[in-house]
Amino acid sequence: MSPRTIAKARPPRGSQPNLDDWARARSEFRWESARSLLDGLPRGRGLNIAHEAVDRHALAGRGAHVAIRWLPKRGSPVDLSYDELRRRTNRFANALAALGAVDGDRVFALLGRIPELYVTALGALKHRTVFCPMFSAFGPEPVRQRLELGEARVLVTTAALYEKKVAALREALPRLEHVIVVGDPAPPGTLSFRELTDRASAVYVIEPTSAEAPALLHFTSGTTGTPKGALHVHQAVLMHHLTGKLALDLRAEDVFWCTADPGWVTGTSYGIIAPLTNGATLLVDEAEFDAERWYRTLQDHKVTVWYTAPTAIRMLMKAGSELPKQFDLSRVRFAASVGEPLNPEAVLWGADTLGLPFHDNWWQTETGGIMIANYASMDIRPGSMGRPLPGIEAAIVRRTGEGVEVIDAPEQQGELALRAGWPSMFRAYLNAPERYAKCFAGGWYLSGDLAKRDADGYFWFVGRADDVIKTAGHLVGPFEVESVLVEHPAVAEAGVIGKPDPVAGELIKAFVALRPGYVWSDELCSQILAHARRRLGPTVSPKEIALTDDLPKTRSGKIMRRLLKARELGLPEGDLSTLEGSER
Repeated sequence: MSPRTIAKARPPRGSQPNLDDWARARSEFRWESARSLLDGLPRGRGLNIAHEAVDRHALAGRGAHVAIRWLPKRGSPVDLSYDELRRRTNRFANALAALGAVDGDRVFALLGRIPELYVTALGALKHRTVFCPMFSAFGPEPVRQRLELGEARVLVTTAALYEKKVAALREALPRLEHVIVVGDPAPPGTLSFRELTDRASAVYVIEPTSAEAPALLHFTSGTTGTPKGALHVHQAVLMHHLTGKLALDLRAEDVFWCTADPGWVTGTSYGIIAPLTNGATLLVDEAEFDAERWYRTLQDHKVTVWYTAPTAIRMLMKAGSELPKQFDLSRVRFAASVGEPLNPEAVLWGADTLGLPFHDNWWQTETGGIMIANYASMDIRPGSMGRPLPGIEAAIVRRTGEGVEVIDAPEQQGELALRAGWPSMFRAYLNAPERYAKCFAGGWYLSGDLAKRDADGYFWFVGRADDVIKTAGHLVGPFEVESVLVEHPAVAEAGVIGKPDPVAGELIKAFVALRPGYVWSDELCSQILAHARRRLGPTVSPKEIALTDDLPKTRSGKIMRRLLKARELGLPEGDLSTLEGSER
């Protein structure tokens, strides 16, 4: 089916979309007016994410409304009202104060989707420390890297995760002063989350908070070197709130389910902050993907707005169209997707099978919030990321020696760029000012994504300008995987690429050259795969490994991953002038 096919979005039941006229909203938009959607701290003491997400609702007479409904893997749901969430986050903020944590200290979380994760995030933000989530599926090496790079002072985790992934790292992390463990008993050298919060006061007054105060630290993998730590400030809450309202059509009576783990920026921006600032009920499922459980969750908990990822949608498609017919999904009025481009077939499958299409949108860790989206009031062009948010200026550009040149003509491929200055724009790459500066030119943020714009202002993703791998909604840097592979005694060199996969989007494939004395076999291949899985975790580790006699490299010794990928997929190899051993 052509990606230019238009699928009409189903209008929300009983009301008009929050953004009902895109062109008018953009022409009339002013950031000063948008700021009035938030309260700010009492008596003009600034802007704090946790106040906007929790306290302002509790203090405005909505304290009894359910803020979080937690679905454990087994057992009955647990509801936390805005009042209860306020008390719990106050206790955690006071616990941090008792430990001596101060403004700007980094509080890391290595937790599954349990209530303590959300209490940690919001309590840390109340106390004006910087919250940094990590995937609980990470292996010890990615955990160590992030704790070290982020100069973690406090880590909140579980006893099982601590023993498996952190305990052996403690001596190598001298800045990590406090490890707080959820669950009893706390292992030696750690503190009990329950004991700390039980003895802390449920009353906490948020100190004055500058809109530019550091708030969130998200690591995103690059193509070379170590993971990048993107730093966001409390002012980002304005973008979280606005995009939740306009791009996801959220309102206070909604039951909202974001399936992303808070270890990914989507799971923080839209799995914690945006729904709560909009006063909705946030649904949190501890369990991993299961098609029947997901459909039952949508039905039984009367989900009205659903935000998920293309990988999950493809897995639902794989489960077939008969399964959803067993459930009443009529309460879902808006469904959206993010993480990688959503193929047109998935959009139309949603319309045919679920009764409404998936609305794709585009943003990055660095943007902090949705920048381009398909809105409830707009026709969807399957395969398009949509149109820019009010207040966001997007363009297709080409880099020049002096800066950038905007490409005005439609259907021309170039780099997707955003006019710098929106509230959730990242403020730094941690300890990497030169790396940060390279993201900007001529007043534009350069995304590194190749795209084009059609004559009606819809943007279309073309590809990534570098070779970061997107697998199951996660960004994975090849260097990080390669570094672990060469730790195996048999591996001399390794190169890693993303290989197209109908479910995960891309799977990670590694090419390895062996050290002398080793002979390739199925057993050795399994050993290397197991080593990578132990060190990196199941999300980041390779799914395939192939033997190669010699990895293609540039004359400077850099592995040419694009050439590996071209040869794997039978694509044109492109310019080989820099290939080691080649002749001009």
